Amino acid sequence: MSEHGFHVHGPHDHEVEHVAQHGGDNFTSRLAVLTAVLSTIGAIFGYMGGHSQNAALLYKNEAAIQKTSASNQWNYYQAKSNKQNLAELSVTLTSGEAQEKFRQAVDRYKKEKEEIKVEADRLEAAAKEADEKSEVEMHVHERWALATTLLQIAIALSAITLLTRKRWMLVSVYGATGLGLVVGVVGYLHL
Repeated sequence: MSEHGFHVHGPHDHEVEHVAQHGGDNFTSRLAVLTAVLSTIGAIFGYMGGHSQNAALLYKNEAAIQKTSASNQWNYYQAKSNKQNLAELSVTLTSGEAQEKFRQAVDRYKKEKEEIKVEADRLEAAAKEADEKSEVEMHVHERWALATTLLQIAIALSAITLLTRKRWMLVSVYGATGLGLVVGVVGYLHL
């Protein structure tokens, strides 16, 4: 309102005043609430999808670290094998006290190799387990992403329904919502 009592109404002011005075359209109000609820649930699903994707990446990183450690152990095993081979050759080429020293070295290398092999196998198993966990998390992430997409479709259909005022379109809104919620539950249950 200006200082002189003159007031210009905007194009939507009359509609806003009408809704405020008469409670508005029940169809519009319900659809607006449904859209707000869908947006909230969609945001939660989006967060859960991001969380599962991050977990999958962390597990994949852990698998890579374990694979590298296992590879290092196998390289160490190979180095001990080379030393064992040289000691065995030395047993053949020497005699007496020197030969006994090399036999003891061969036995020591065999024992060391067994310990190294156990550790390498353990690291490979840990890498495989981390890879499997990553696969599970990516599967769950795909569920959350699909659920979020379905809810976004439901929100878009809700807007179209509101703009066109076609009540029959509510079926598609409810259908997309139902599918989104089912897929979200499947993601939550890690199925």
